[in-house]
Amino acid sequence: MPPKPKTRTMFVCQQCGSEQPKWTGRCPDCGEWNTFVETVTTTSSSPSALTSGRSEGLGNNRPTPITQVRNEDFGRIRVPGEEFNRVLGGGIVQGSLVLISGDPGIGKSTVLLQLASELALWGDKPVLYVSGEESPQQIKLRAARLDLNPERLLLLSETELDPILAQIETLQPGLVI
Repeated sequence: MPPKPKTRTMFVCQQCGSEQPKWTGRCPDCGEWNTFVETVTTTSSSPSALTSGRSEGLGNNRPTPITQVRNEDFGRIRVPGEEFNRVLGGGIVQGSLVLISGDPGIGKSTVLLQLASELALWGDKPVLYVSGEESPQQIKLRAARLDLNPERLLLLSETELDPILAQIETLQPGLVI
């Protein structure tokens, strides 16, 4: 009978990567507030599996020398604003994830709403804008202030990943923000 995997809960600071055994309001390493996220990891309960040299549990994925990695030309989505494209290396790589972060109130949501609106005008697929903090009505008010109202911009207020993924699967949007 294979050994039962053990789970371990840690809290990881999203600012500096510090790991703590319990949640704390302020990170002792970087000093930022409310940046800890609960992370659950699974480990093998058999120390011999880690030290015996056997490759059990490693899967089929193996390290590849960088010289043997094929350099593929990834399709990129050009976005409005040359500076944004430059930062992204020429645009958003299709199928990728880009994290936009910064202090509260600096305009992340406004910039992303403008980006979503522009891209909804260009493409043949809708753009899905998901917010875990604002209601569709709040987003609509911001869009009205910015004179944005594209038909193919869809708004979703949701914090749970499964319903968001279900909507993505159903809608097949060209871009999710």
